[in-house]
Amino acid sequence: MKSLMIQGTSSGAGKTTLVAALCRIFSEKGYRVAPFKSQNMSNFAYITPEFEISRAQVIQAIGARCDITSDLNPILLKPVGNYYSMVYLNGKYYKKMHAKNYYEKFVNSEGIKIASKSLKTLQENFDLIILEGAGSPAEINLQKYDIANMRIAQKANASVLLVSDIDKGGSFASLVGTMKLIEKKYQKLVKGFVFNKFRGDIEVLKPGFQKLKNITKIPVMGIIPMMKLNLPEEDSLNAKPKDFLWTKKNISKIDNELNNLAKTVKSNIDIKSIERMLK
Repeated sequence: MKSLMIQGTSSGAGKTTLVAALCRIFSEKGYRVAPFKSQNMSNFAYITPEFEISRAQVIQAIGARCDITSDLNPILLKPVGNYYSMVYLNGKYYKKMHAKNYYEKFVNSEGIKIASKSLKTLQENFDLIILEGAGSPAEINLQKYDIANMRIAQKANASVLLVSDIDKGGSFASLVGTMKLIEKKYQKLVKGFVFNKFRGDIEVLKPGFQKLKNITKIPVMGIIPMMKLNLPEEDSLNAKPKDFLWTKKNISKIDNELNNLAKTVKSNIDIKSIERMLK
């Protein structure tokens, strides 16, 4: 069993879509693939009579062509305001919790156990798990409560790709700064960088790659262009979730869009190096 984790220098860096694309790419290569996000904060849910998980992991599962189960997203937080969230565990409603109680009394006891159990279940049933981080692994005020990034990467024995949204600017500084702020025991897990949402002349960007490697000892493994995506909205704290019907027709549209996304990502990321990294 192999594990790859996509983390970001910030929220909105493109982790969700990159995981979905890689799930499809490695599924096409014959791997039995499953996505995994230990903890997701989102009001964009996939709801069945049996369980409820984030919509993002369902789209990734379609990319992976795997069954949709609660193990893909064992902890779902639905924010309701004033630092409170409705907490779902293994797809079932648990209770409403204040952020302070959630961090200080839950994540490092029950939270990490629940996440680890789901991860182990997936590892026993798939060849490759592609994990998605949450926010940034360099939030130094929250690192001791972070069960969605480096701690779970270590448990999964995952190689980490760190992705940055270059359209926002400051990507080189974000990548270097993130590496500086990650705890030293985790820095060795990061094997490559990915620049996402790039537009312009790539030759202008390339001179910075060697300087970046000189500073961090980590290579750039992909430059993914800005793309228009026709997928259901990703997780967002600033948007109201819209209903999405999971009909065969709509799922087929997602499937086709994931094929197009995977083709673009595959032609702009070093898949061979990733495969070598996973051996």
